[in-house]
Amino acid sequence: MNVVSKKSPLKHYGWGNNCDGWNLVDAPGLSVKVEKMPPHTSEQKHVHQFAQQFFYILNGAAVFEIEGERIYVKAEQGIHIAAGKSHRIINEGSEDLEFILTSQPSTANDRTNIE
Repeated sequence: MNVVSKKSPLKHYGWGNNCDGWNLVDAPGLSVKVEKMPPHTSEQKHVHQFAQQFFYILNGAAVFEIEGERIYVKAEQGIHIAAGKSHRIINEGSEDLEFILTSQPSTANDRTNIE
């Protein structure tokens, strides 16, 4: 067993517009990541056919667009997104947004971008 952290992840990766991510668990049945989005960035709307996801906000505040509805989630709050729901996360704030993202099963090869 390995102890992991943002400073000692399984893997660091970049995504989107200057966003960062750190894999903490990377298995076919479960993925756990810490991700950071700079101010005024967003993810492309997409859907996962099989994976459900849970986002837990550590710092900042997020706007989620889920099936066309906007939902605000602040630090120390979380939101569950069922498989098959179109969604994206947006940082409309002036500070970094940092969150834990858990996907079950992993989203590897299970993402279809929309628009």
